Amino acid sequence: MSETHVLALAGSLREGSYTRLATNRALDGVEAAGGRGELLDLREYDLPALNTDHDGQGDSQRLVDRVGAADAIILGSPMYHGSYSGVLKNALDYCGFDEFEGKTVGLLAVSGGSFPITTLEHLRSVCRALDSWVLPHQAAIPNVHSAFEDGELVDEGIEKRVDTLGRRVVEYADIEPDPATFESGQNEGADD
Repeated sequence: MSETHVLALAGSLREGSYTRLATNRALDGVEAAGGRGELLDLREYDLPALNTDHDGQGDSQRLVDRVGAADAIILGSPMYHGSYSGVLKNALDYCGFDEFEGKTVGLLAVSGGSFPITTLEHLRSVCRALDSWVLPHQAAIPNVHSAFEDGELVDEGIEKRVDTLGRRVVEYADIEPDPATFESGQNEGADD
């Protein structure tokens, strides 16, 4: 069996991003489980706001190709106004069923304050709409500014949860999809 390739997208453009730090920590869990983890840094991509009247905007094809080639995905986002970041939303809008259908996805969210549960719920909804298999295990890091010290997680419980997320993505990357249902044939996506 070949090595599981897990691609992580961190939905923050900030230089000292806690989301990126946490997502990289989840990739350590991927490596510990025998997978190959890779961060797709959205700062390195020219991704204008999606306009479906234009194909191949900016670096969108490069993004789509990399997401499509991965065996599993980790999505990390800061909580912005009770949801996930627009940067991540725009990147996901360029992708579709070809990139996500049947693929295992792990979710991670950080917040400067309370638990980023709605961020995780919104990401879960998007991934389910793309017919991916979203791990039941997810990682939430509240009060993120105090969760890290010198770039390392200082809370053992959170560190374990983030590490477990990376491990679980590898463990369940080859999960077999459920048999098709009537509803699965009704999800056509947005063609307009």
